[in-house]
Amino acid sequence: MQLTRWQLLGLTSAVGAVLAVGATALVVQALEGSADPATTVQPTDAAATDQPARPTPTESAAAAPVAAAPVVSAAVTAQVDYLLAHWSVENYNLAEWGVLGENDCVNFASQAMIARGWTMDAVWSSAKNGNAYDSTAAWRSSTAFMKYIAQTGKATALTDQQRDQVKVGDIAQFDWDNTGDRDHTGIVTKVEKVGDTVSIFFAGHTLDSDYRSVDTAITVDHPGGTAYYWSVP
Repeated sequence: MQLTRWQLLGLTSAVGAVLAVGATALVVQALEGSADPATTVQPTDAAATDQPARPTPTESAAAAPVAAAPVVSAAVTAQVDYLLAHWSVENYNLAEWGVLGENDCVNFASQAMIARGWTMDAVWSSAKNGNAYDSTAAWRSSTAFMKYIAQTGKATALTDQQRDQVKVGDIAQFDWDNTGDRDHTGIVTKVEKVGDTVSIFFAGHTLDSDYRSVDTAITVDHPGGTAYYWSVP
């Protein structure tokens, strides 16, 4: 059967429409397939990928140990207690030891050594009758006391450059004019150590004091004076 021209045109249009619909379906299918999360490549966070792993927190370092304060013996405690009870003029132990006018420092230091446990001998002694002059030279003279300790070996001599070895209860002596003798005597009642700095304090008569600073004594009270010590075992 021979188709007319109008029939051919209609058939051509129908075929074109079918082809157009099919192409559209293929395009839609392709687009839907590209949206499939299983096949879609997800973008990565470069900053997160390059970020180094954070270290696991660790325990803080232990605090540095604090050195314990030196143990003070019962003998030294008795010595210091005596010093602090009798350093001021209102509390001098006059009934037993008397007072040596303006030079009572060694008389008082000797009393403190008795309180610590030292015993008198022929060279170092007092009648203990209230008369300070009824005593030997070593009991009441700084220079004689220095020589007595050196000869008997009752203590070890230390210079002021060795003050890091000085302890409470040791004997402090001073040469105010650097002539080689000893002009003043006291007993150490406190030692302070801050870093490399050592500060020493002492008790004594003749400028009555309980915690007099060694540094003040040799720089303010007697500028240029020198301090010495006896380390008592």
